[in-house]
Amino acid sequence: MAMTIRLDVRQQQKSASQSASQSAFFPKFARSCVRITEHPLAFGLAVVTILIWAVTGPIFNFSDSWQLAVNTGTTIITFLMLFLIQNSQNRDSEAIQLKLAELIRATQTAHNAFLDIENLSEEELHQIKANLDQLARKAREDLRAGRSDPACLKVKPNREREELFGWDIIKGKSAAMNGVIEHQT
Repeated sequence: MAMTIRLDVRQQQKSASQSASQSAFFPKFARSCVRITEHPLAFGLAVVTILIWAVTGPIFNFSDSWQLAVNTGTTIITFLMLFLIQNSQNRDSEAIQLKLAELIRATQTAHNAFLDIENLSEEELHQIKANLDQLARKAREDLRAGRSDPACLKVKPNREREELFGWDIIKGKSAAMNGVIEHQT
């Protein structure tokens, strides 16, 4: 009985490692294909292929088979590239989401509720955007009226660098503020 359990566990481990290696194959393959096809030589090869096809038109009397060859080839390549590009974009999008989540998590004053914001419904996203737009409008109005934005950073100007960077953003000179930055509480 103990022998069968050990064999069963080993078989499960072997099966799990095989499925992991199989599932890791496609992302690696997709990355490689995307890297190859994004290279200028790949575009050049595609142009040369089309030119060769066009030049052979008179040889084949512009027959239906001649047209079918390029139509079939481009359709197959387009169909396959669709999946490769989608995989690459999904991976890149996920990586960006994870990087943004880490920035939100690491920033003390950020709202951790934004960590998985992509999982919210469209209605919830529109409501959050409307709230943020309203906050931005209010902050701009306050700045234009000469009041400070209570949620922004308070800057203590550095006299030596003030001549270069201490301009007022509202008067249209520069957004670059220097000095010691403190969070206004």
